Amino acid sequence: MPKLKTKKSIKKRMKITKLGKVKRRKPGSRHYKAGKNGDRRRNVRGSDLCVGKIAKNMKRLIAPAF
Repeated sequence: MPKLKTKKSIKKRMKITKLGKVKRRKPGSRHYKAGKNGDRRRNVRGSDLCVGKIAKNMKRLIAPAF
């Protein structure tokens, strides 16, 4: 069976932390900020962790041997 290739688009958007969790940016922070209230704008700051089955799938796509 051939080696699995890394999905470059996923690798650019997500990162695996030292403990093996998948870290990502929160969506909705790029543009159209004037139409969102302050609570929403503050909530999209920083990063977030993927959890569950999504995290498992993303980890496999980023680093197939991980």
